[in-house]
Order: sequence, then structure tokens, then C-alpha cells
Amino acid sequence: MSEVEDKTTALLAQLWVKNRPIIEERLATLDRASAAAASGTLSADLRKEAASAAHKLAGALGMYGYDEGTQIAREIDALLSNEIPAVAQLAGLTARLRTSVFPEGKAAAD
Repeated sequence: MSEVEDKTTALLAQLWVKNRPIIEERLATLDRASAAAASGTLSADLRKEAASAAHKLAGALGMYGYDEGTQIAREIDALLSNEIPAVAQLAGLTARLRTSVFPEGKAAAD
């Protein structure tokens, strides 16, 4: 790697550490929406909040090189644009997203 690439990699690693709590918060929002959808209590407000979280994750994860996470977040965003999202699909995508971002399982849902 060149010196510029090394510096860029180091900067992205620092930004990841700084922004990880925000990423985890957005994943938690998706977890809440998925659980609410499964129980039939997903409100319009939570659905919109989760769609926004998914949209923001799609953009942010790409910057950090999480291409699979970006794709999954886009799918969740599109799914949540429906007034009544497909519950099983939402749960599966949310779990896949969490695993793609944190394969080590350190950011498990609370």
C-alpha cells in the first residue's frame, strides 16, 4: 500500500470507531421495527424511522466498504416503503444486515 492508502485506511478505521455507536443505534431501530412488525404493532412512525435508519445505513456502510451491508440496507429501505412490510422478509433482512456488519457478533441486539 502507498502512504496515501495507508493514511486513508487509518482515517476510515478512526471514523468507524467514532461512528460505530450511530451504526449500532440504527441497527437497534431496525430490530425494534422488525419485532413490532412481527407482533403486528408496527406504527407508521416507527416504520418511517426504520426506513430512514436503513437509508442512512445504506450510504454509511458503503463508505466503510460494507458492500453487502449496503445492499441489504437498501432492500430494507425499499421494504419499509410499503405501508405493510413483509414481516418475515424484514426479520430475515435485519438479521442478515447485523451479521454482515458485525460478523463477530459483538453488536448483538439488546
